[in-house]
Amino acid sequence: MTLDKETEHRMFTGLLDDVGIIEHVADTSAGRELRLACRYTDLVDGESIACNGVCLTVREHGVTAEGQGWFTVAAVHTTLGRTTLGEWTAGRRVNLERAMKLGDRLGGHLVLGHVDDVGVVHATRESGDAWLIDVDVPEALRPLYVDKGSIAIDGVSLTVNALRDSGVQLSIIEYTRRHTALGQLAAGSRVHIEVDVLAKHIQRLMAPYGAAAAINTLAGAALRSETVHV
Repeated sequence: MTLDKETEHRMFTGLLDDVGIIEHVADTSAGRELRLACRYTDLVDGESIACNGVCLTVREHGVTAEGQGWFTVAAVHTTLGRTTLGEWTAGRRVNLERAMKLGDRLGGHLVLGHVDDVGVVHATRESGDAWLIDVDVPEALRPLYVDKGSIAIDGVSLTVNALRDSGVQLSIIEYTRRHTALGQLAAGSRVHIEVDVLAKHIQRLMAPYGAAAAINTLAGAALRSETVHV
């Protein structure tokens, strides 16, 4: 079966290509259209770009007389209801990543550009050479995170620094803070959350067996993998 551009699966890594600037926003009967300035000058019709972690399709694109790249995307009502795109206004900085090509280095982790839910920044603080961000995560997603596991926040591949009762703590290095739009986050900011797809698959596969049986199955598999044959 051939999938159209709106439903075709794309892959990202959570390592950004650029930080774009929203130049124009227009509400339409179908949803919302946005035009973003970017560094890309070689876009093609229909390619996918993750905008703050949301996989969107390039509708129009071009280069200004000054050499500035730009493109437009549209978000339907379903997307607006599940993300923060409905709150975006001109001037906002947005994390951008183009879809992977076959043979690209996977420097982050597998990111689909499918936002699972929206979290809220609880607090931020400096800690030595790191910037700590506490994010409140919806309760249904909390069991899918592990200490030092992967998480995508606004499309950026990050490591869970610590687990909190209400969510996760992230530790942002200075380079990431400067080269992404995460530096604009503050208490109360709403962010896109995408769970590690491997965790979602494991949860789905184990669900029919119940929590106790799932734990026993995983423990047995780990035990077998450590068995030494001589």
